[in-house]
Amino acid sequence: MINDTLCIIGLSHHTAPVEVRERLAFSPREVAGALVNLKRSRPAVSEAALLSTCNRVEMVAATADPDLAQAELLSFLAAERKLEQSALRSLHYRLAGRDAVRHLFRVGASLDSMVVGEPQILGQLKAAYAQAVEAGVVGLILHRAFHKTFSVAKLVRKSTAIGAGAVSVSAAAVKLARQIFDSLQDKTIMLLGAGRMAELTARNLARLGVESLVIANRRLERAMELARDLGGTAVTLEHCTPYLKLADVVIGSAAVSEPILTPAELYPVMRERLHRPMFLIDLGVPRNFHRGLNELENVFLYDIDDLGRVAAEALNEREQEAHRAELIVEREVDAFCRWLERLELVPAIKAVRSRIELLRDGELERHRAWLATLAPQERAHVEALTRGLTNKILHQILSELRRLGQEPDKRFALVIAQRLLGASLAPAAAALIAPAAGDDEGGGEPQS
Repeated sequence: MINDTLCIIGLSHHTAPVEVRERLAFSPREVAGALVNLKRSRPAVSEAALLSTCNRVEMVAATADPDLAQAELLSFLAAERKLEQSALRSLHYRLAGRDAVRHLFRVGASLDSMVVGEPQILGQLKAAYAQAVEAGVVGLILHRAFHKTFSVAKLVRKSTAIGAGAVSVSAAAVKLARQIFDSLQDKTIMLLGAGRMAELTARNLARLGVESLVIANRRLERAMELARDLGGTAVTLEHCTPYLKLADVVIGSAAVSEPILTPAELYPVMRERLHRPMFLIDLGVPRNFHRGLNELENVFLYDIDDLGRVAAEALNEREQEAHRAELIVEREVDAFCRWLERLELVPAIKAVRSRIELLRDGELERHRAWLATLAPQERAHVEALTRGLTNKILHQILSELRRLGQEPDKRFALVIAQRLLGASLAPAAAALIAPAAGDDEGGGEPQS
C-alpha cells in the first residue's frame, strides 16, 4: 500500500487508571517539541498529532505502514515518559484505517467521553490540531481528518440533544435552581462548608449570573481563600445565621454528625424573608439539612440522592441521543474513508492525463510545418480544437476511472489505467496494481 492511512495508539479512562494517565500526560508547552522529535526519530510516521487530557493520551498519525507506525508511536510514548513499554502493553489500544477514523470522530463528538455529550473535548482536539500544525507535522491526511472531525462534532450537536441535560450533581443542582427562580442574576448563594462539590456548584451558578456569594466554613482561612477566588464574603459557620435571610440558594457540604439547619431555625428566617423562595442543596453525608425543612412554605430541599436521580435521568436521555449520534458518525466515516481510498488512484489519473497530453503535443509537433503556414488566428483555432478534444476524452476516461474506483474490486480501475497507457504508466501508479498480501485496497480521485 503506497498511500498513507490513519492510525492511533492511546490510553484513556476506559483502559488505564488515572495514576498511569497522569504519568503519560503532556503539558501544552511540551507537545510541539515532542511532535518534532517524533517526526525526526520515527520514520514510519509521516504526519502526527498528540491529544493529552485528564482522561486520555492519544497519538494520531498518518502512515503507509500502520503496524510499524503503531509500534514506533508506543516506543516513543514510553521513551518520552521514561516508562517500560511492557507497563503500557495491556493498557493501550491500537486502531488503524476505518477503526481509527471512527474513533477520532467519536472522540470529537464526545461519544467516547467519561460524560457523554460534554463539550470540552472538542476544544481540546482543536488545541491538539493547532499544536501539531505549529510543529509542522501535519499534512494532507491529518488536515482533512481533523477538519472532518470538527464538522462531524458540530453536526452531532446540531442534529441531536446529546449535550442537553444535567449529568453531574453540580449541573443537576443548577438545572433545578433555574426551574425554581425566574432569574439568578440578583440571587445570593451561601455555602455551608467549602468542599469541592459545593465549590463546583457555586461556580456553575456564578456562570449563570449569580453575583453575591457568602461562604461559611469552620476554618475561616479556607472560606477566605474561596471567597477571594469567587468574589464573596467569608464567615465562620458559628456566625452564619444572620446571613441566612440574604440567601436564595444554600449549599450544604460540611462534615457534620447532626443537621446544621432545622425547621425551627429556618422558620423565623423565612418570615424575615417574607417567604421568598429558598433553594437548599444538601451535598452532605450525613445530611446538613433536616428533611423536615421541605415542609416549610417556599423552601425547596434536595439532597444528593435527589440530584443523582436528576443527573441519571439526563444521562439516560443523552444515551438515547448517543445512538442517533453514532449513526451520524458512521455515515461520515464512510464518506471520509471513500476520500482516503481515492487517494490511491491519484498517480494513475495523473499518468493518464500526462500521457494523453503528450500524445496531443506529439501530433501537433508532427504537423508543425503545416501549422506554420497558417495565420496566427488559425493556429490558435487548431490549438483550441485539439485541446478541447483532449479534455473531452480525458473527462470521459477519468470519470470512468473514478466510478470504477468505487467498485468492490478497486484495483480494477488501476488495471484499466495500465491498459490505457501500456508501458508508459508511471512506476508509482503501476506499483499500486501489484497485489500485496492481504491487501485489496484502491480508490478514486480525491475530492477537493
